[in-house]
Amino acid sequence: MEKKYFTIAGTNHHFGSEFMKPSMQVTLTKDLENEYDKEAIKVEMNGLGLVGYVANSTYTVLGESMSAGRLYDKISDTVTGTILYVLPQGVICYVNEAI
Repeated sequence: MEKKYFTIAGTNHHFGSEFMKPSMQVTLTKDLENEYDKEAIKVEMNGLGLVGYVANSTYTVLGESMSAGRLYDKISDTVTGTILYVLPQGVICYVNEAI
């Protein structure tokens, strides 16, 4: 099974990314109420709630990550992911479920 990667963007609008570490778990949920982006995917963590969104811009998608637009139709309404790298430009994760 090939891993599907994604980048968490917008962490600076919430709790930052300094506390995030490899192997930490995140939950991805399609944001059906988002009036700005019909393919928005929220990234949440237990005990904190919203920590960012799956990146959906060429400026925020890092490396071989999938944008939210490419990932949106491939996942169910909620899936889990695992943090792989915490970089100054963003947090790279992979989806835990096969998609």
